[in-house]
Amino acid sequence: MTGYNVGRYARPELLATAEWLAENLGRPGFGVLDLRWRPDGSGHRLYATGHIPGATYIDWRTDLVEQEEESDALLLAGPIRVAETLARVGIGNGMVAVIYDDTAGSYAARAWWTMRVYGFDSARILVGGIEAWRDLGQPISTAAELRPPTTFTPRLAGRTRLTASDIRQLLGSPQVQLLDARAPSEFAGHAGSTRRLGHIPGALNVPASATTELRTGRFRSAEELRSQLRKVGIDLRRRIVCYDSVGLGACKLAFALTLLGCDDVAVYDGGWVEWGDRLDLPVER
Repeated sequence: MTGYNVGRYARPELLATAEWLAENLGRPGFGVLDLRWRPDGSGHRLYATGHIPGATYIDWRTDLVEQEEESDALLLAGPIRVAETLARVGIGNGMVAVIYDDTAGSYAARAWWTMRVYGFDSARILVGGIEAWRDLGQPISTAAELRPPTTFTPRLAGRTRLTASDIRQLLGSPQVQLLDARAPSEFAGHAGSTRRLGHIPGALNVPASATTELRTGRFRSAEELRSQLRKVGIDLRRRIVCYDSVGLGACKLAFALTLLGCDDVAVYDGGWVEWGDRLDLPVER
């Protein structure tokens, strides 16, 4: 896992290699977040069996999400809740946070986007996740890490998160490109579990899974990512809005686009779970 070149990205400071993390671990103003998650709720136990020394655990589904009673959409938690979560795990104003998971950045990217929406701009995703750390021969801890509580002051970056109403108003706009980060079968309307299948009119399909390498979980090189986007006809100079089912793949795709230097990237976190179930919204197949 050594030799990963982050220098070719427009925003290399959004990534942390295992080597860089090993050199900086333990420095003042530096924190590590473990975002590994399992649907059965065993993420906490996974963390307890071994994590990067000093890392604190966040359950994205519990700590970073609000879910309405009549919807399956996993929406962004409010600023007070996010601020309390970050303060509890010792991530505060002016700090650097390195985020990792073991699922090719999916949950790490959701945390990165959540922090970005609320003005935390110095978060990095660990290249290759915890496996890259292990491959480097670095130590694994089983200690219950308790960082001193701190203060995080949220500052809303409004253009980074959109609602269904926002998307409806943008439909047909030549200044905006909608990217659907789901699998091609879902985009085409051949698969899914919502009341209606298909995609938001005008959206282009860029599966989030294609942004990382299958074996290593590392984000593909800048050249590979740009080539993928060119084939679909995406103009990186335009405003881009990403969505998927519940806001995981969308955040991962948004992270990859930001790595390439896209300055105006937003996520519709309601995603297809919300859009596909609402009969008042248009659908394309």
